[in-house]
Amino acid sequence: MSQNKIMPMSGFPEWLPQQRAVEAHFLDVIRRTFESHGFVGIETRAVEPVERLLGKGGDADKEIYGVSRLAADAEEKDSETALGLHFDLTVPFARYVVENSGKLVFPFRRYQIQKVWRGERPQDGRFREFVQADIDIVDAGELPFHYEVELPLVIADAFAELPIGPFRIQVNNRKIPEGFYLGLGLAPEQVVPVLRVVDKLDKVGPEAVTEMLTEAGLTAEQAAQCLALAEINAPDSSFADRVRALGVEHPVLEEGLQALSTVMDAAAEHAPGLLLADLKVARGLDYYTGTVYETQLVGQESYGSICSGGRYDALASDGKHTYPGVGISIGVSRLLAKLMPTLEASRMSPSVVLVALANEEERPRSMRIAAALRERGIACEVAPSAAKFGKQIKFADRRGIPFVWFPGSPADDGTPAVDQVKDLRSGEQVDADPATWTPPEADLHISVTTR
Repeated sequence: MSQNKIMPMSGFPEWLPQQRAVEAHFLDVIRRTFESHGFVGIETRAVEPVERLLGKGGDADKEIYGVSRLAADAEEKDSETALGLHFDLTVPFARYVVENSGKLVFPFRRYQIQKVWRGERPQDGRFREFVQADIDIVDAGELPFHYEVELPLVIADAFAELPIGPFRIQVNNRKIPEGFYLGLGLAPEQVVPVLRVVDKLDKVGPEAVTEMLTEAGLTAEQAAQCLALAEINAPDSSFADRVRALGVEHPVLEEGLQALSTVMDAAAEHAPGLLLADLKVARGLDYYTGTVYETQLVGQESYGSICSGGRYDALASDGKHTYPGVGISIGVSRLLAKLMPTLEASRMSPSVVLVALANEEERPRSMRIAAALRERGIACEVAPSAAKFGKQIKFADRRGIPFVWFPGSPADDGTPAVDQVKDLRSGEQVDADPATWTPPEADLHISVTTR
């Protein structure tokens, strides 16, 4: 092995145990919430054909990590079977649906929590390897519109159980900017490039966006109208009148306005204040065709979106059958990177109890005590060595284990041994039986709180 100093790799986060406990809590809450809404879990392979990944628009060609054998020759690396790590979970899911369509029941509701990889420059909240938690609903042939309302409600339920503070889900419909641009006189092939430029508005500001739009061939008036559309937002369907007041007309635009108004009206009934119609939200990937979502932490909008997605009508297709879908993805690693300094796990170890050792000869008995506790759902471990009890207590305290169990010794007169358990927080020590003793409910599992 090389003796060179080991250095961390930028963009590949690794959590310490207590931080990992926070991440695990978030993932457990998200998974339970998804399942409570009827989503079933799947996992897809880490790699997809590069050709498929490259066809999904955005800057995917700059972000894909290629995968090949070290001994692969040039022909293998350049062939149509070349593989790349997936950069999101939607593209592999669409492939999964097509491959397994005959075995799935539609509409198919799935959740997927996995790592993804993107070869972009690491920066605040952006990584090369990170965890996403996705939900999608796909149907065969047609997808009812009401699912576009349902997904943000699921996210709201998950976030309500997590210590993330206030958040806002911004929503738009891709048909609104597309129809608007066509109504301005842009050619169809200009629409997607303009969408990508406008999607950078929060990152680079209106002046830079205006410059990029004029460089793309738009007139000053067209660029100004694009910015005017992007500036419109509203907590209800009143945004539609403001768009129409700009004087641009197109059938696709009107279709988008009606669709987004329906989403906003439905959300107002089920979760007032949850959604904000924000017409600068576009999403850079080409496969989105309808409603699109982005979620921001209130007061930390400059950080960008921590949860996003949208509707796609043609991503999952085998040429004969199409499976339209709508999905939304929580950027778990991105969210935690922002929140981790403010969060604290109650302990780093899942153990509730450390079973102490008087001496090594007593280890079998301590192991039996631990087994009895585990059978009743109480996580525990046996002390690593028969050190002085004071050192064993310090070991438990350093790991945040709240209780230490002291096995009793039989008396000389034959009286049965009596065990005791000590609460390290209060100092209270009481007699205990591993067949009946139960810790407080709050101690059974690691909890996460805000510092």
